[in-house]
Amino acid sequence: MRKTKNKVKAFYNPPSLLLKQMGSSLLMGYLNRWRNFPGWLFKYGFKSIPVANGAWGMGCIGYPGHPVWEVTGACNLRCIHCHAVSGQAAPDELTTDEGKKLIDMLAANSEFRTLIYTGGEPLVRPDIFELLKHSQKAGLANIIATNGTLIDEEMAFKLKDHGVVCNAISIDAANPDIHDMVRNKPGAFDLAMRAIEATKKAGILLQINTTAMEYNMPHLPELIDFADNCGAGIMLMYQLVAVGRGEKIEKATLKKTANKYLSELIAQKQKTAHTIIEPVAGPQYWPYILEKNGIRDGLMLKLAGKVFHGCAAGRGFVYIKANGDVWPCPFVEISGGNVREMDFNKIYYESSVFQKLRKREENLKGICADCNYKTVCGGCRGRALAYSGDYLAEDPRCFINDAR
Repeated sequence: MRKTKNKVKAFYNPPSLLLKQMGSSLLMGYLNRWRNFPGWLFKYGFKSIPVANGAWGMGCIGYPGHPVWEVTGACNLRCIHCHAVSGQAAPDELTTDEGKKLIDMLAANSEFRTLIYTGGEPLVRPDIFELLKHSQKAGLANIIATNGTLIDEEMAFKLKDHGVVCNAISIDAANPDIHDMVRNKPGAFDLAMRAIEATKKAGILLQINTTAMEYNMPHLPELIDFADNCGAGIMLMYQLVAVGRGEKIEKATLKKTANKYLSELIAQKQKTAHTIIEPVAGPQYWPYILEKNGIRDGLMLKLAGKVFHGCAAGRGFVYIKANGDVWPCPFVEISGGNVREMDFNKIYYESSVFQKLRKREENLKGICADCNYKTVCGGCRGRALAYSGDYLAEDPRCFINDAR
């Protein structure tokens, strides 16, 4: 049996990490005039510390220092927007022992304190609890990104025992018919609701993940209220990117006007929400709220650049495929190398794609290269790749420069 070789630093080591996490949410709350920030802080904020373990700012996926492992391509659903084209497990997925070796490599990286398990549906992988236990012993805080259909009360408490600090459950509409249509499964909404209640009963932080697309855009205000009312501490608002199964519904991706509307909606709802709402694949949200507060240049913009990092692809965020390929993001389908052949940290720090994204201000093209918000936004690199074939090209759905 493989033993863990590394012990991850605690979330308070160094203490400055806590101050940075607090500063990030505080600045975001101030810019949005978030009335319930004190309430969120005391109800969810301290519980969110293990979830944002080691974070040093806010990006398009919530925070940097964020490794995500797609443990399997197997899934019990066939969602129309799935970036991983989930279905059956691939024959070349990392074995249990290889998965433990990967966990050890992630634990050796001082940037990381959490590990997000996703898929497919991670809970269909037969050895998932053995892997969760291994990362728990290594000191990593475990997070499960799930469709929720397999989580009942017994499963929720078992996840808690295996170091899971957050269940990120996907909900695409508060309307069961729309959610079930997107998930391609009658009854999926009811099962997800069971998971939500079980998660809260087990004392695990609830996160709601949503993918915004033309199919559910009219229902997003109601869905944000739903997440708020059902006790979610965090809501991640993804945008559909035309990759994976999402290529077949490219027409449902948000255009510039819809991208702008979504930023306006998040900012408006954040004022009175009890949950913190964060955009994914929509980094224009950060310059939007800055401009709304009259911050366009100067010292305040530089300060905001220390807190808001926009697109996090390759800049703290990293996505490991089921076969061990290391991508900057699930939407930037470019491998920097494979952990079967190279050490993870060598890929993460030395591969060309990660180096260019880490220094994106020097490498961006088009309007993104000339934009004074390239530090706090940087454009969605996944959208750039999907529409131009170049992950450093301008974001074709940016509304910031159009508005100006």
